[in-house]
Amino acid sequence: MHTGPDSIYDVLGIGFGPSNLALAIALHEHGATSHDASDDTSDAAGAASGLRVGFLERQPRFGWHRGMLIDDATMQVSFLKDLVTMRDPTSDFSFLCYLRERGRLVDFLNQKTLFPLRIEFHDYFEWAAARVGHLVEYSAEVVSVRPVTEDGEVRFFDVVSRDPAAPERPVVRRTRALCVATGLEPHLPPGAALSERVWHTSELLTRVDRLVRSGTPVRRAVVLGAGQSAAEAVDYLHRTFPDAEICSVFGKYGYTPADDSPFANRIFDPEAVDVYYGAPAEVKRSLYDYHRSTNYSVVDLELIESLSRTMYQEKVQGRQRLRMMNVSRIREVAADEDGIEVTVEFLPTGEREVLACDLLVYATGYQPQGIADSLGEIAKLCLRDEEDELRVGRDHRVETNANVTADLYLQGGTEHTHGLTSTLLSTTAVRSGEICASLLARRHSAAGSRVTADCAHGQPALR
Repeated sequence: MHTGPDSIYDVLGIGFGPSNLALAIALHEHGATSHDASDDTSDAAGAASGLRVGFLERQPRFGWHRGMLIDDATMQVSFLKDLVTMRDPTSDFSFLCYLRERGRLVDFLNQKTLFPLRIEFHDYFEWAAARVGHLVEYSAEVVSVRPVTEDGEVRFFDVVSRDPAAPERPVVRRTRALCVATGLEPHLPPGAALSERVWHTSELLTRVDRLVRSGTPVRRAVVLGAGQSAAEAVDYLHRTFPDAEICSVFGKYGYTPADDSPFANRIFDPEAVDVYYGAPAEVKRSLYDYHRSTNYSVVDLELIESLSRTMYQEKVQGRQRLRMMNVSRIREVAADEDGIEVTVEFLPTGEREVLACDLLVYATGYQPQGIADSLGEIAKLCLRDEEDELRVGRDHRVETNANVTADLYLQGGTEHTHGLTSTLLSTTAVRSGEICASLLARRHSAAGSRVTADCAHGQPALR
């Protein structure tokens, strides 16, 4: 990625997970280039799309929920909801094209499934990311974004990043538009403190591998949570430590099955975003509450049944290692060098039990990163609604003060405007196409050109 006083990007992406990866592919397929002055093809390709593009990612390489890439875990969305197919089924960035290149297309079809292994889908993401690697710089942590004012207008943003290995050497890049897709961050209960023995599920595989390699004994582990990650962590720990007792603590009476029935799944259709976006505030709240069970604090029925069978088999055998501590919550955690004492309260009676354990795993989900965390003073230029939520257009562009002509797009943190799918893979391909179309249209409009662009359904027609 090129830097310097004469280098102005048309769009810079902050974060390079699946959302901005899908946007990078959409822009790449429309001829966008990195801003590299030494690239002889830069001008030709730039003229094709009118966009110079770059993405900044703080990780040293592409990674998506690596801590939960359990060997037998499968995706919860169809492989057809990959990075491109819902936008352009002919794209050679599809999961099927990946399988063909890997020599596994026929083998996958013979599995008769819509849901690939999670590790396989991650490999697909890495394959796609490598093909647009010229557009991204890794080990680039964005530390601030500053508005650039000319003649009373905020026309650009200066994005300041640094390499974590060399924080004393910040790099500044100027852009006409930003697309923020910083993903989610682990959510922890108030007062929770992480340590070598207390983790969030986002670190599950890394931490378990470290324990196994060191030979550290695990006699009892406690997992707090009632969602898919919690159930997967319970199952994985139970299989990995065959002599340990695994205690699952949650406030429900039992795990709730995910509602993936055909009609409920229509909430993830692209058209559902239009319906949600145009609905009154009270209808949005109702839709969100009605359909939370499609994605939040729910577990695949197959995994629920597997855990239930395991518990019954252990009862028959007279050695129960899997405990479901339902209708309960953790009241206190006390840790020292010898282990952890977790106080669990059974809510109906108030009875408390102190568990001496070696591990405590928080499977308490994720939360969006606040926009101010990534944007700093830029957040002050954004308009908010009556509930102090960001005002976001249907094209995922944040509404800003009248004197701001630079654009800010969000992929995530827009559930209040765009519904449940604002950060989900289900609409990633379509969402990236909509942002691509908006960027192209606004770029050519600003240049005085008329444009008819619809990246969501084919190539743009520029005239």
